[in-house]
Amino acid sequence: MSHHRFVVCINNDAYPASLELRKLYEIIADEVAEKREQVRVVDESGDDYLYPQALFAPVELPTRTQKLVLQAA
Repeated sequence: MSHHRFVVCINNDAYPASLELRKLYEIIADEVAEKREQVRVVDESGDDYLYPQALFAPVELPTRTQKLVLQAA
């Protein structure tokens, strides 16, 4: 399985219609965005959007849990 990265939303004050607090999101590696302190987040539709990194905390999931989360998507 390829390495997937996840974050949890810890602040949605500026984006209440787009982000849910305490929700787990998959992120896509984006070196340019990371240099600008942003993260590329995948939403429920499968689309990805840039948000400030400060709105999220990284989450490390066990391999089995990661597999189940990805299957549920």
